[in-house]
Amino acid sequence: MDISRWVFLILILIFVSFTPIPIFSDSQLSSGELPEIPGKFLDFAKKSEVFDWMMGVRRRIHENPELGYEELETSKLIREELDNLGIQYKYPFANTGIVGFIGSGKPPFVAIRADMDALPMQEMVDWEQSRNPGKMHACGHDAHVAMLLGAAKILLEHQNILKGTVALVFQPAEEGGGGAKKMIDAGALENVEAIFGLHVHPNFPLGKVCSRPGPFLAGSGFFEAVISGRGGHAAIPQHSIDPILAASNVIVSLQHLVSREADPLDSQVVTVAKFQGGGAFNVIPDSVTIGGTFRAFSKESFLQLRQRIEEVIVGQAAVQRCNATVDFLTNNKPFFPPTVNDINLHKHFQRVAGDMLGNDHVKDMEPLMGSEDFAFYQEVIPGYFYMLGMQGETNENPASVHSPYFKINEAALPFGAALQASLAIRYLLEAQPQVPSSSINGHDEL
Repeated sequence: MDISRWVFLILILIFVSFTPIPIFSDSQLSSGELPEIPGKFLDFAKKSEVFDWMMGVRRRIHENPELGYEELETSKLIREELDNLGIQYKYPFANTGIVGFIGSGKPPFVAIRADMDALPMQEMVDWEQSRNPGKMHACGHDAHVAMLLGAAKILLEHQNILKGTVALVFQPAEEGGGGAKKMIDAGALENVEAIFGLHVHPNFPLGKVCSRPGPFLAGSGFFEAVISGRGGHAAIPQHSIDPILAASNVIVSLQHLVSREADPLDSQVVTVAKFQGGGAFNVIPDSVTIGGTFRAFSKESFLQLRQRIEEVIVGQAAVQRCNATVDFLTNNKPFFPPTVNDINLHKHFQRVAGDMLGNDHVKDMEPLMGSEDFAFYQEVIPGYFYMLGMQGETNENPASVHSPYFKINEAALPFGAALQASLAIRYLLEAQPQVPSSSINGHDEL
């Protein structure tokens, strides 16, 4: 054999050795093979080269946190990674948002989503620091982005079994800015028939997930009221109209909205968390500003609360001879509807997550009064939102989200990436006509 033939054979061996072998060699899967997908996707996501890449992406995003609609560098990083993977995308949506596409580009379409923005707070974690003073990824959005890119990598490696199209939704401004609504208005959900989203949960064990069908997270809104009277000397209050007294009565009366007007079986919250007025011990101020939040699990209860909050503030201020104006801040902080999980997608989630983690690691949980702008997507198409555990065995009391001490357990990255990819691909595959295992194996019976 001449030397040129030896060189040719060696090159062939090298090519075969470094060519990725798909987990599933046949693009036509049988129904019996579908349960194998999540576990094999998780194995792929745990490979050192995939895990290290996701970890590096997360850390780069964490070092450079950006607030809602200002995620310019974060968006640029995501686009660069999509370019490196060879994934097509559309940009921009809602200033900095991106939608990538994997698959045929034809129906059916299913979406998986990550939020990108950080919070306006100073980080206090010693080993991992934001380079932007007063800004921090304290809600895990850096991990959400890394997981979605990881899911994209998984799906890209297994396009041979992908039927339809997966949309990768990278969304700005979840933290009060209503980025999801602006993504929808810009056409980000065009042709999409279902969407999945997740959130890391620091107090739930690693390798477990939790959610529920129906109402999961509350609808939320904010309010601010200026109560105006007439200032004067504290020693002669009869010459003044005291807005502090009026505001105090307003706050007490607002608590009656839940305790005396709401159905005890319909959870609602009204909290006044802001009270600003006066700057001296002996001066009655001209005005007081109060503000807070209100929450409910149904749209009807939420709108009733909104109406009554304004009526109580204006009415109680008038009792004390004051005037009041109420602002619900919808220009900067739009109302978030309740997050309501689709019942059929809940069953899908239980099947897929159970195949990946085991049914004993998939838990139902009670509704939470927190809110999520993922709910805007659910008002347009069926959607499903769930919590991904990341509490390690040695971390008994992890800091909560929105804490300056919040930390990501990076061991959760493969779980989030693999589960998002599995939920999407199984949704598409289960929408296709299933081929019995016997037909694929050549043992079709007449």
